[in-house]
Amino acid sequence: MSNNIDFTVDYSKLNPIEEFNTTELKYPLILSIPHAGTVFPEEFLKAVTPTVTELRKNEDLFVKDLLMPAIKDHGITALALNINRAFIDVNRAKLEIDPSMFYDYPKDDIGLNRQRARYGLGIVHKLTADSRPIYAKPISYQEVEQRIKKVYDPYHNRLKQLIEAITAKFGFCLVLDCHSMPSKICSIISENPRIDICLGNLFEQSCPNKISFFVENELSKREYYVSKNRPYSGAFITFNYCEPRKQSYTLQLEINREIYADEKLLKENENFQQVRYDLSKIVVNLANFLLDF
Repeated sequence: MSNNIDFTVDYSKLNPIEEFNTTELKYPLILSIPHAGTVFPEEFLKAVTPTVTELRKNEDLFVKDLLMPAIKDHGITALALNINRAFIDVNRAKLEIDPSMFYDYPKDDIGLNRQRARYGLGIVHKLTADSRPIYAKPISYQEVEQRIKKVYDPYHNRLKQLIEAITAKFGFCLVLDCHSMPSKICSIISENPRIDICLGNLFEQSCPNKISFFVENELSKREYYVSKNRPYSGAFITFNYCEPRKQSYTLQLEINREIYADEKLLKENENFQQVRYDLSKIVVNLANFLLDF
């Protein structure tokens, strides 16, 4: 019996990225949805220990569905990853990796940024949201390099292309990086008032304050409790594509899953349609606000 896990994914069977409204660019806005994918390569599922349900608890539940009215009915440009983040996490730097996961990791690697990897949530997740090991044995780093080449790089290459195209047309671009967060994180950070939405702007560094204030006001007037930069100020996408000198701005949107879903059963709750309507309306209002920005 092998002491390692080896498998090869047939990427020709997969459609890693889904994009919307990228031909006619109507607004200086891109919705980035990197963690809502529900697709798993079949070879991966055969090699791992947890069930699909357990793995799916790592994803940003229903985030793409929440924003779909804004995308489909109003022509908002969006880029979404179809592949589940438990397989590859495109909202991490390539250096955020745990060498202990691999039996063939390069010995000459110096390693610079492994903070998230130490918690099991680097570019390749080591643990489920319930802290269960995903792999029973070491896996191949060469296989992970293919994940990066076939899924991670195409997502970021396409996002860069869209930012450049929108900036060329409108003079600037805002990437709204859309996520959800576990309710238990919100409870730990703040019990009263509760946190419904967290806006992360790298502590007022990732976009002009007028943009953050606009989104915060749109949420607040619909009676959502908004926190800024707690518990999340912005991850890799928010940081990496924030280039004010090039008129490229970012803002991270984190939605408390409890307000629209049953986190344990992975199902919509009775408030889903209202939250969907509100968030899509806010995104459309933001897009129009940016046209006059």
